[in-house]
Amino acid sequence: MTTMREAFIQTVNEGIENDPRVTVVTAVISSSNFPQENERVVDVGIREQTMVGVASGLALAGLRPVVHSYAPFLVERPYEQIKLDIGHQDVGAVFVSIGASYDDPVWGRTHQSPGDVALFDTLPGWTVHVPGHPDEVTPLLRQALKEDNRVYVRLSLHENTQAYPVGEGFTALRHGKRGVVLAVGPMLDRVLKAVDSENADVTVLYAATIRPFDSDGLRKAVQQTDHADVMVVEPYLEGTSSHLVSETLQQIPHRVRSIGVKRHAELRNYGTAEDHDAAHDLDVVGLGSAVRSFFRG
Repeated sequence: MTTMREAFIQTVNEGIENDPRVTVVTAVISSSNFPQENERVVDVGIREQTMVGVASGLALAGLRPVVHSYAPFLVERPYEQIKLDIGHQDVGAVFVSIGASYDDPVWGRTHQSPGDVALFDTLPGWTVHVPGHPDEVTPLLRQALKEDNRVYVRLSLHENTQAYPVGEGFTALRHGKRGVVLAVGPMLDRVLKAVDSENADVTVLYAATIRPFDSDGLRKAVQQTDHADVMVVEPYLEGTSSHLVSETLQQIPHRVRSIGVKRHAELRNYGTAEDHDAAHDLDVVGLGSAVRSFFRG
């Protein structure tokens, strides 16, 4: 089966071949997967700040740069360059990460970035895609390559069993009266299993695009329930989208429960991704407990 990373590489290589604007800037990671003989493929070495600066220059020259690395090397290490060279210059680029929050825990904390989406939230004008299946990656990327805006695509080794239509709005997969669960990207399958295990009468919304935030979709879903209770399950830092839920429902008395990578838990053992999920209550057992306590409490 094609992985999200493989879908990304294939789609971008098609873009390089068919669109003279598409360029790729890497810092060693995945560089061998792109045509080395093409002058629009640039590997700067292990220099992530330079990688973003080069992408900015290419964008200023009218090209469409795709910038790629592990999430902490793509977002955290060159954050100042993203803020200034991309955002402050008001140019567009497509940032594509792998590694997610802790896909490869064997590499330790250096390769983990649960705070990446929260960091992009500090900068205006970014679209954030968190696909949950490889088949969602290609349409999201193809659209991003055509545009001139600022886009972050967060890829993961974890995926749902099936793809869903992608776009800027949330997709309703279940309808219930007790409240709403918003599942982001690869969290969907676990959310559905947790909801089923608790026989929870809730609406389940799916988001492959979390910025811009579909306020209208969430508000409509909440208004169709008997309880304005919203649980947001995100595969990154817990509470990242809670402020947007509160803004959306500011005229409606409501409750919000945020589930994600815990803010006050620094895990110093390597373990497996599944071990980390369990520690953060992001497995089916932990999510089931959260659903039970929140929607029946």
